[in-house]
Amino acid sequence: MDQAPRQDPPAAAAAAGVLPRAIRSFVRREGRITLAQEDALQRLWPRYGVEPGGAPLVPAALFGRRAPLAVEIGFGSGDHLLASALARPDTDFLGIEVHRPGVGRVLQQLEQLDLGNVRVLCADAVEVLRELLPPGEADEVVIFFPDPWPKTRHHKRRLIQPEFARTLARALRPGGRLRLATDWADYARQMLEVMSAEPLFANAAAAGGAIPRPADRPLTRFESRGLRLGHQVSDFEFIRRSP
Repeated sequence: MDQAPRQDPPAAAAAAGVLPRAIRSFVRREGRITLAQEDALQRLWPRYGVEPGGAPLVPAALFGRRAPLAVEIGFGSGDHLLASALARPDTDFLGIEVHRPGVGRVLQQLEQLDLGNVRVLCADAVEVLRELLPPGEADEVVIFFPDPWPKTRHHKRRLIQPEFARTLARALRPGGRLRLATDWADYARQMLEVMSAEPLFANAAAAGGAIPRPADRPLTRFESRGLRLGHQVSDFEFIRRSP
């Protein structure tokens, strides 16, 4: 009896009319969330939180003013996000993080500091930048110490990929800047290779490599751990070219 040709899982899913699930750059490792963080998520979300939906994000409506917009992807415990918002009150900050404990902690700090220039999303940053943020809306995008996915078979999960570089170019206005940092040498090489190959970005480093450690980037616990392990930290900055 004849057999139907064998299909791999993505092809079989497409034949059945089901789209394959996109590869994500994160896994939701919730960890322990404190009662205070949970309370902050419930109580302060209406003030600082942004629910992702089908409609485009309108920063002027979110913040009640028109101001430069900085987007931080994967803000973790929020040290850089909060320090930047305090130091630059004339700039609005949109923080994107998938892990609820970190979001809850940042909400607590926002209330204590009474900051009005920060909003947060608990969502996939790729989808937010690709589908919800209008083109050219961001003046700055910050991605510090994204998950390095160190095993070779997991490299496809790394956030900085050619397709996402194009998404970043879409989100940034001409002249806007992209700031990256990692303490994994092979990820640093990948970041430099991917971003150098995207024609809509120019490397801010004169030599075409890394830049000196920015003074406004706080030393995070993840970076501290990497330094203890002997990892070299690489910072990059790329400028969005005009089309």
